[in-house]
Amino acid sequence: MAATAAVLCAVIAGTVIPATSAHAVSGTADSSTFAARIVIGDDERACSAALVDREWLLTAASCFATNPVQDLTVAAGVPAKRTTATIGRSDLTSTGGAERQVVELVPRPDRDVVLARLNRPVTNVTPVAVATAAPGVDEELTFAGFGRTKTEWVPSKLHSGAYAVESSTVTAATVSGKNGVAACMGDSGGPVFRGTGASAQLVGLISKSAQGGCFGTDATQTSTAGAIARVDGLKSWVDSKTGANPLTDFNGDGIEDTVVADPKASVGGRAGAGLLRIVYGGNRGTAQIDQDLDWIPGAAETNDAFGQALSTVDYNEDGYTDIVVGTPGEDIGESSDTGMVDVLHGAAGGLGSGSKKNTHFEQGTGTGAFASSASETGDRMGSALAAGTTAAGRPWILIGTPGEAVGSKAKAGMAFYAYDDTSRVLHQDLPTGVPGAPEAGDAFGTAVTGDANHFAIGVPGEAIGTATDTGTVALFSHTLDSEGRPTSIGGLDQDNSAVTGSAEAGDEFGAALAMTAYRPSGAVAATSSLLAIGSPGETTAVGGADKIEAGRAVLVQVNPNRSWTYLRELRQGDVGDSVAGASETGDRMGASLTAINTAPRAVGTAATMVVAVGTPGEQIGTATTAGAIHTFSMLGAAGDNDLWIEAGDGKGVPGTPASGQRLGQSIHFTGTRLYVGMPYGPSAYGALHALPIGNVVSGGTSGTVTTYQPGTGGLPAAGTDFGHAAR
Repeated sequence: MAATAAVLCAVIAGTVIPATSAHAVSGTADSSTFAARIVIGDDERACSAALVDREWLLTAASCFATNPVQDLTVAAGVPAKRTTATIGRSDLTSTGGAERQVVELVPRPDRDVVLARLNRPVTNVTPVAVATAAPGVDEELTFAGFGRTKTEWVPSKLHSGAYAVESSTVTAATVSGKNGVAACMGDSGGPVFRGTGASAQLVGLISKSAQGGCFGTDATQTSTAGAIARVDGLKSWVDSKTGANPLTDFNGDGIEDTVVADPKASVGGRAGAGLLRIVYGGNRGTAQIDQDLDWIPGAAETNDAFGQALSTVDYNEDGYTDIVVGTPGEDIGESSDTGMVDVLHGAAGGLGSGSKKNTHFEQGTGTGAFASSASETGDRMGSALAAGTTAAGRPWILIGTPGEAVGSKAKAGMAFYAYDDTSRVLHQDLPTGVPGAPEAGDAFGTAVTGDANHFAIGVPGEAIGTATDTGTVALFSHTLDSEGRPTSIGGLDQDNSAVTGSAEAGDEFGAALAMTAYRPSGAVAATSSLLAIGSPGETTAVGGADKIEAGRAVLVQVNPNRSWTYLRELRQGDVGDSVAGASETGDRMGASLTAINTAPRAVGTAATMVVAVGTPGEQIGTATTAGAIHTFSMLGAAGDNDLWIEAGDGKGVPGTPASGQRLGQSIHFTGTRLYVGMPYGPSAYGALHALPIGNVVSGGTSGTVTTYQPGTGGLPAAGTDFGHAAR
């Protein structure tokens, strides 16, 4: 990068311009709403940028480089200093547009360009399209920015001028400002574009400039020569980065990290206290997190089950992924198994190293619904967890508390929905349309899931008529009502005529759930959701014979208008169909589920919408409860795109099927891999296998499997239930 910078400086005999923010010295006020102003640190630097996606800016790498004159290298991940962006506000003294924090940088190593992710989407400014046609010699382009002008050191308005293109290479173009107009100190990253309004196309970014006529420049300096970093050939790169699922990144270095739970592990001799193993990507080391650390509430005690449930989200919106960890066996006061939940905050030095280390959720403390609730024996708060961000970018956490009594109904269950600095309670005795009524043993909150649009809560203990433990699922929108509570949009069970099968005792419909956002054909965004519902207790008929607890899953589309559409059932093979496997007694297919949209910005296809279904009771040969995993397209017919995975079959899970391994009990999709936990063997400690998505979809390209196992890769040779959960 240093060489590239030097060459460009020589070509234009100019100056790299990142240090403050400035622009067209004699240009005119500009109304390019996609333009943005970036301030780095405490006004240490200021640059300009262009909104190219509702969550991303394109700007100059030199804005973030330590010494941009010598080297344009920028580290991927969270910016080293707090960075604030003002987007779509051509007059900085006004209130239009939006203000956001830049929380991630993705540099383009071959030129003065970096993508900058915002902490929340910008919904009131239209992004500019990235051009696909190269700048032509003598072509006139418009450039815009917030930098210094001829008469102002720090102007408050966006300005623009015209460039004439003189020559270009693959990565850059030399330009000259027309009519005596130049880019001034600090204008780096400002958009250079052709066209106006909705037809504007981003061709490049201001990279270097002579300072002719800029405020504070010697009057003898009249050159308006400059250089732009070309972006017209970067559309596919931009699309691939802005359209990808986010990484789990606890230390903000742009490399995927992993957390593996061992909730039965001993800590300080206390069996079942539970712990987390952290593996930082890029060989950055490992760490153990447990309740004996001084920044974790509580203390490691027998059967706390710290790590029984996990989820991840950037809850405080600082760019570092946070872990949401459930401790359902925690005793509080004289009450046993009441449970609690903690958010463990990421930071540059790793989890727990920042000024904000932990956010604690416990009944009877804090704000909102937590403060007005009470910890009671058997609540088991934190038995199930889900977390994410809404379509508007607001972080949320959903906490299942299936043992909670509602009124006099023991273990009716409830869930807590946490957001911002408050929380709301959800259960079946609310006057807001939550389906069903609280009954003893309903276990509302046994399973929870959600995406940017909707979330769902499983109630596997719900009785339908006189049939016990048949189960139901409650559906919600993240839209908040007048009380700040998510909006109930109804529910479904197997007694609904639209759902195949029927409600029978022991079906446990809703015992497992998985949801992912979906963009149907014709939609402009992924505003729908696809929901998989597990029913592991389902009895299925094969050749006229009932297979008790063979299990199944069903797929449902949840629509933006608060309706839902039944899609199909997923079950193992039957006579005459093309689905792999065979439904057998005790399979318990659907005991675990995970779903992924591998292209979240694109129209969903059979290839991009994938669900994995765990069948931990599967017998393989003579090996009972060896377990298996079945992946399906969420859109295609069940037998057209399914893939069967068992130990040792070449898909990536090593070893051979063995009794009691229960493969499929622990599964989770990240944006790039399927995590397969094997806490029950063959390793005495447990293991986690990370299978590239290409390995687990029909027709995919196989990649290298990564195995995390105590005793290898820096992990201590100790554990009991390693791989029970992972993120």
